[in-house]
Amino acid sequence: MSTKTNVASALLISAVASLLTSVAHAAPLTKAEESAAISAHKEKCFGIALKGQNDCAAGPGTTCQGTSTVDFQGNSWKFVQGGTCTSIEVPGGAHGSLTALKS
Repeated sequence: MSTKTNVASALLISAVASLLTSVAHAAPLTKAEESAAISAHKEKCFGIALKGQNDCAAGPGTTCQGTSTVDFQGNSWKFVQGGTCTSIEVPGGAHGSLTALKS
């Protein structure tokens, strides 16, 4: 095999591995995962997740976990310690919310 073929094969393998990792990460939370978080006194906090780092509910056309398309997307949430959501401040002076935000 030529060096060019080896590099192309390595790039293809890397791209496929990256895609598979992304798909696995984007899976919805299982009932067990959600129950464990709630048992640990966690609450869903909307509007605080960075792009691609939400726990779930990233709006229409998304599959869930890790699919938010912008930082602080109002309809995506992360689990946070219970009772702390509304005290979390994001850039621009907004705060986390226990319900989905329109922005």
